[in-house]
Amino acid sequence: MAIQKLRQPIITVAGHVDHGKTSLLDSFRKSSIAEQEAGNITQKISFTSFTSEHIKSLCPLIEKSKINLEIPGFLFIDTPGHAAFINLRKRGGSLADIAILVIDINEGIKPQTSEVIQILRANKTPFIIALNKIDKIKGWKKISDNLNENIERQTLHASEEFNEKFYTIIGSLNSHGFEADLFYKITDFTKNIAIVPCSAKTKEGISEILFVLCGLSQKFLKEQLKLGNVAKGIVLEIKREKNFSFIEAILYDGILSVGDEIAIANFEGLIKTKVKSLQEIKPLSFQFKTVEKVSAAAGIRMQLSDKISILPGMPFMEYKNEKEIREEFKKETETIKNDKSGIIVKADSLGSLEAMIFLLKQNNIKILKAGIGDINKSDILSAKANLEIDPINAVILGFNIEIENEVNFNEVKIIKDNVIYKLIENLQKFREEKSKEIERDRMMELANISKIQILHQHVFRNSNPAVFGVRILAGKIKGNQELIDKSGEIIGRIKKIQLENKGIELAEEGMEVAISIPGVNFDRKLSDKKFLYSNLSEKQIKKFKDNKDLLSRSELFALEEIKSIKKINI
Repeated sequence: MAIQKLRQPIITVAGHVDHGKTSLLDSFRKSSIAEQEAGNITQKISFTSFTSEHIKSLCPLIEKSKINLEIPGFLFIDTPGHAAFINLRKRGGSLADIAILVIDINEGIKPQTSEVIQILRANKTPFIIALNKIDKIKGWKKISDNLNENIERQTLHASEEFNEKFYTIIGSLNSHGFEADLFYKITDFTKNIAIVPCSAKTKEGISEILFVLCGLSQKFLKEQLKLGNVAKGIVLEIKREKNFSFIEAILYDGILSVGDEIAIANFEGLIKTKVKSLQEIKPLSFQFKTVEKVSAAAGIRMQLSDKISILPGMPFMEYKNEKEIREEFKKETETIKNDKSGIIVKADSLGSLEAMIFLLKQNNIKILKAGIGDINKSDILSAKANLEIDPINAVILGFNIEIENEVNFNEVKIIKDNVIYKLIENLQKFREEKSKEIERDRMMELANISKIQILHQHVFRNSNPAVFGVRILAGKIKGNQELIDKSGEIIGRIKKIQLENKGIELAEEGMEVAISIPGVNFDRKLSDKKFLYSNLSEKQIKKFKDNKDLLSRSELFALEEIKSIKKINI
């Protein structure tokens, strides 16, 4: 009986956004992609192929330990933060065979790291911890190429600092339900998480990380690494060059050949096409080579025989059994479920979209509509519909996309960025400010704080009604608002407000307008007065005082004056 061929394990590199995931991979592949990313944070899933020969050359420990390396290599996936790691796990449930959780030893476990740990635990995903940036520990020196020897031979000060930070992380892991220790002290890897201290900068621990990955893969993952009979993969990106387009994807099972018929999932259903040409990522490179067939796991490029609409992030599968394909794809396209109300979310791919949706849900933000591609008129109309009923949700969040030409979005808030976590931060900031504005407007509907200066050089009518110019020094004024003077005497109610001979409903701080007040003779009542104020009740003043963080500096000063005029002690 023939031994079933093993495929390359897929290794997902996950962790907090700036703890050095891409830099760690750079130390394997000797590139500098991290510096080219927006904000030095990986924005799209990228992959790197390692052959077993490359692993052996990078990891002399394999030969020293006389390990028979059976796996054909590794396919590393560098993800944009922890969210994309979650999405890769969702698709079919087994894209990543093992994870490297990167933690900055000096930063420890951050909230996003905790989320990754919880997901790893819930899904029983095997993982190791790369404890990065040990070179930043004060006094740390690379004494030996042997990592455990190097750790043991540090100066007393460096050793104490390392141990303090190391055991803090051990304690945090323990609170998540994991026992962990240094990789060379572990005897049972099924009970303890292996920690490999490392530095992407000095290359310490890089060989040891590969060594541990090889050991875990061969000892515990052989069964799931057996190559399947059906080619399966995920579309990462659709790229266009001159007169042709191609698909960049991950083949995570089976063997795919030129001429094979494949099915690709879409929101509308199933698309059937043929593989016209095929390229495979070269080991330790971002270059591709043309091939006739590819064996999983691999980063690939495909040209298809038909011009079809394909969305980034969608799964594909060799077309053998239509019923099986439809069942598989049904799970994939049902991952995005919208709420009855909420914001609009747009992204450049399904993976990015799901990453955003996951983060938004974690922050209890509802999503009315989610889609792939540039912001269009339909998105604007959906957001505008929220202006009247739910203005806090009149927002479109866009990751790595543009706004289509001739789209008018004046009334709608659009927040765009090419760094996912910044989008979430900016959205939260907007929502906080908008909530304050809404609450402030709600209070102002009941009463306005206002202080106005009478412009004596602009008296247009002396009485029936008195019409004269004012400058708004604080707050705002509107029709039917009652005004008092500095002594607390009621002057009257504003009937109309005019700006440049046109009637307006509201005048705000800094504006100069004309107002009319019936039943007042300007010469008798106002000629000796300089300022007028809104007439607020004690209850209204207390309400404004309780919400003073919603008021501007000038409104706060005006409120204090009104309180003093009315002799209210609150």
